[in-house]
Amino acid sequence: MIIVNLDVIMAKRKISLNELSEKTGITPTNLSILKTNKAKAIRFSTLEVICKALDCQPSDILEYRSDNDDR
Repeated sequence: MIIVNLDVIMAKRKISLNELSEKTGITPTNLSILKTNKAKAIRFSTLEVICKALDCQPSDILEYRSDNDDR
């Protein structure tokens, strides 16, 4: 299972969904889908603009958890 930790990084950077939307050009709706782990896929170009706006690495946003991981 891939977990999107966008909400964690946004909180660390103290940036709102609307601010991130303005910086990236990604709609708040699409960012919300990512933030709530409802996305089925993400384009590298989308990941790139998010990482640039948040000054982070893809691994800060995406995390792999196995089905038997007890977190």
